[in-house]
Amino acid sequence: MVEDFESAQNGASGAWVAAFRDKVRTLGGALYRDLPWRCIDDPYGVLVSEVMLQQTQVKRVLGRWEAFMALFPTIDALAAADVSAVLSQWQGLGYNRRALALKRTAETCADRFAGRLPESYDELVRLPGIGPATAAGVRAFAFDQPGVYLETNVRTVFLYELFSDRDGVADKELVPLVQAACPQTDVRGWYYALLDYGAHLKATVGNHARRSATYARQSAFEGSRRQKRAEVVRIVLSEPGIELESLAAALDREEAAAGRSAVDRDVFESIVADLVREGFFRQVGDGFVA
Repeated sequence: MVEDFESAQNGASGAWVAAFRDKVRTLGGALYRDLPWRCIDDPYGVLVSEVMLQQTQVKRVLGRWEAFMALFPTIDALAAADVSAVLSQWQGLGYNRRALALKRTAETCADRFAGRLPESYDELVRLPGIGPATAAGVRAFAFDQPGVYLETNVRTVFLYELFSDRDGVADKELVPLVQAACPQTDVRGWYYALLDYGAHLKATVGNHARRSATYARQSAFEGSRRQKRAEVVRIVLSEPGIELESLAAALDREEAAAGRSAVDRDVFESIVADLVREGFFRQVGDGFVA
């Protein structure tokens, strides 16, 4: 297949596409994962899964997606929910900004699209927290529409199969290939196969997505500003109305329990100010509530 691909690059026919599709369909089909958010007739449920999976592994999303959907079964239900309820349900998944963006997307859809998720790519990428990959994923899995769904497992397959001898491969090289390989029918099944083959490759031969020019190793969470932000959100959710000094003391106790020193006061206050500004919680009187 690599030879066919190289021939195509040199101006020969695009025979690599047919060979690539056949291989991915065969291998990916054999590796199919029967996940609860697959093959459902619910674009909103697909969106929730795509947002949860943006930066979280499948095994951590299993169970959490079902619980979230049970509590917020529709766009209108999520739009009407309190921020505190949404953030509480999100705890443990990480990257709380995703939960806030998802709620804001639900509010926009409730107001502008009669509680439905738009099918148009251009409309989707205008919604909070939805970038090109998430929009393409929603269109593929919810509406069976073709597009360039370039996420880590998909990227892994293309790098492994077509760029086995190169590092630093830019997405601008991958995008036209992903677009050319994407069929016009059964788009949903095509990307399921790519995802499952990519997950298998990462588990058996390593993460070839590291050879992408876009790859960046995630910084350590423990002790980071991101960890302190998450802890502040958790404390406010568990103690509505907590005042600033009590919040600082509670955060310092958590840091001490983890073997870390007290948080610098300026850092703490900037974290609280950022979280208020971003809408995670608000100040009511002398206290904070989500």
